[in-house]
Amino acid sequence: MSALRTSGPARFGQYLALLAYLVFLAFPFLWLVSTAFKPAPELASLHPTWIPKDPTLANFRQAFDEQPLLRAAANSLVAAVSAAVIAVGVATPLAYVTARHRGRLASAASAWVVISQAFPFVLVIIPLFLILKNLHLINSVLGLVMVYVVWSLPFALWMLMGYVRAVPAELEEAAAVDGAGRLRTLVSVTAPLLVPGIVATALFAFVTAWNEFFFALVLLKTPEKQTLPVVLTHFLGAEGVADLGPLAAAAFLATLPSLVVFALLQRRITGGMLAGAVKS
Repeated sequence: MSALRTSGPARFGQYLALLAYLVFLAFPFLWLVSTAFKPAPELASLHPTWIPKDPTLANFRQAFDEQPLLRAAANSLVAAVSAAVIAVGVATPLAYVTARHRGRLASAASAWVVISQAFPFVLVIIPLFLILKNLHLINSVLGLVMVYVVWSLPFALWMLMGYVRAVPAELEEAAAVDGAGRLRTLVSVTAPLLVPGIVATALFAFVTAWNEFFFALVLLKTPEKQTLPVVLTHFLGAEGVADLGPLAAAAFLATLPSLVVFALLQRRITGGMLAGAVKS
């Protein structure tokens, strides 16, 4: 046991490294929040400060006046939620079958995950655009949802396969011995233990679709259907000069849904993992 214990200096070094990593992650967001509440004179100052001397909501009012942020946020929400629900709904049964029945299907699924994640967006956008054009889904939120589902499905399948394999097969065998049928076993035994994985996968698919920019920029043409990341680019002038205050305010609002969703689901994810570990 003593060999497994971490010495005092080593533990201090671990905490110090973790603190440095958290600061590295938090710095852009904290600077974004600070910029969002700064008035124009402070934004133009040669000596920027962390805390605004004269906080203002003018940047938020200007952002809403200049761009249709609520409509863009609604488009992003529809696309992200739809993509997450569909991707998880398709990936869950596929992950169960692939994880429980080893063979060519599992190998093909694993290869599909690796290959699909290796393709850059630029490489697939032209054939994807032509396919959606033939289906009359260009400039359509439905077409964008289909793209998001296809793009996030391989990784969602890979994540859920790991959760399925973490559920002991002995639990299903014990339920079968007790007389439970296949469907009853899946619903009563396996499915509750997969809830943390399903929630985590849905969260991944939602955040990926919510933050996606390139596909939305290419596929959505009319301003009424554009998503929030695309609308944020409208705060850049013709010469690439950013309207920094409103841009920071709009970007801050765009990050809130991801943070709120993660905060609400974090305890459920962690609690579900621990419950599954105890049951197994």
